[in-house]
Amino acid sequence: MHKITAGIALLLIACGLQAQQAVQQATGPEIKTASGIVRGITVGDVSMFKGIPYAAPPVGANRWRPPQPLAPWTGVREAVKYCADCPQAGRSRDGGMSANSSEDCLFLNVWTPASATPKSKLPVMVWIHGGAFVFGSGSQGEYTAAPFTKQGVILVSINYRLGRLGFFAFPALSQENPREPKGNYAYMDQVAALRWVQQNIKAFGGDPKNVTIFGESAGGVSVHSLLTIPAAKGLFQKAIIESGGGRDGVLTGRPINRENASPHYPVSAETIGVNFAKRYKIEGIDAAALAKLRALSAAEIVDGGQETAGQGGPPTYSGPILDGQFVTETAESAYKAGRQPRVAIIIGSNSAEVPGGFVNARSKEELLKQFESVKDEMVAAYDPDGNTEFAKMLTLVNTDKVWAEPARFTSRAFVAKGTPAYLYLFSYVSDSARQWMRYGASHASEIGYVFDNLRGRNGAPLPPKDHAVAKMMNTYWANFARTGDPNGNGLPKWPVFDPKKNEVFEFKTDGSASAVPDERKARLDVMEKAAEKR
Repeated sequence: MHKITAGIALLLIACGLQAQQAVQQATGPEIKTASGIVRGITVGDVSMFKGIPYAAPPVGANRWRPPQPLAPWTGVREAVKYCADCPQAGRSRDGGMSANSSEDCLFLNVWTPASATPKSKLPVMVWIHGGAFVFGSGSQGEYTAAPFTKQGVILVSINYRLGRLGFFAFPALSQENPREPKGNYAYMDQVAALRWVQQNIKAFGGDPKNVTIFGESAGGVSVHSLLTIPAAKGLFQKAIIESGGGRDGVLTGRPINRENASPHYPVSAETIGVNFAKRYKIEGIDAAALAKLRALSAAEIVDGGQETAGQGGPPTYSGPILDGQFVTETAESAYKAGRQPRVAIIIGSNSAEVPGGFVNARSKEELLKQFESVKDEMVAAYDPDGNTEFAKMLTLVNTDKVWAEPARFTSRAFVAKGTPAYLYLFSYVSDSARQWMRYGASHASEIGYVFDNLRGRNGAPLPPKDHAVAKMMNTYWANFARTGDPNGNGLPKWPVFDPKKNEVFEFKTDGSASAVPDERKARLDVMEKAAEKR
């Protein structure tokens, strides 16, 4: 690939429809994709291609439809600037839509070694960002790929539709285009992006038969879903799940229609859609009502991130949906039945994910009341002497119930089918962060280490130990992408998870890493028992 000229740094043309026009100004690495030629930028030994569309804009009549085929372009499309994020609320929950978001947002980014050619057959990693399915994008600053490309790995990051634009059901939608899947447009976008990788990544130097998907939080939940969605079969060979759960309570929203509602999901996704329409005084459930919904602006759909129809009103946001056609079951039901694919996984969680949000309480008594069936075991595991600080206990209960126990459950399911699973616990907290991570490593705190892209608070330099942990984690992840085994020269041995042993591979507070007895066992056993009794 050619080195970029000095003037390319100033060439930041707009994305979207305008960027589809041919531009012949500047030189840079050019790649022919199935839809047309893209021109990126090379900095040092890394080539970057930003803002490549992988589907038609999901606007107008394409809102709440599966991603549609992309129209090809002529000439050369500049790919040197990130494109818009998918619509999401601004930083203030009442501040409307984020200024840098647009409904025309189905883009991806590719980083590759500058020396790569179509014959290189490099392993490919596809990053699926988190953000509770309502925030985030593939262009966030910490997702830089240079450390991965320096290890001979191509990285792809993607945007996918969020919030009510990503997950939405309405009775008229169920009747429109009856052969199309409904509801889970975010997951359909992810599958479309993976199909783009299969079709195009060889031209960038990648191996379409060696693709690893990985994601954190909602991105990790997405990886679970992609492991069980029939349309995703064969689009990747390995998977990494960072703080992505694995039980029904985190993974799924509601069934798509009222007839399929159950005590576990008493409000259907269609009902939630009707609730949302009523907020804008849209009555009825027919095609006319759907046309009015499509006439709403993206900002009105985002609606400041509100999830109810007014204070104390009925819910208007559902998240992932069991639609029966595209998402046919939950990860938990698939894993229990042995229907997971033979795909090697890395899975794990952080030591102190969040203080609340999934399990909420104002006292120990109120917390224990939510676990009545295992109350005695819970006290013994979390508060044996009665002196555990309530805030710490609430943090650990949320961490174990939502992330840690489901990760162990998933690991057991995969190895039972003869598929390698590498279970981890991320406990490392930088010395500079201990004042606000009082109980351990918080949710998403591992991401900068995985990408080996650390940023000190307010630009402050970080100690060498932090960078050593980042280098180690980035290398484990890159090794796994290459071979399905994270181990390599100079790294502590990370064994395959063994259900007969009480072990977890821990990235420890002192900066080292090793397989150790899992001190959380009693806590995780309580959460497993509670999950099986629900």
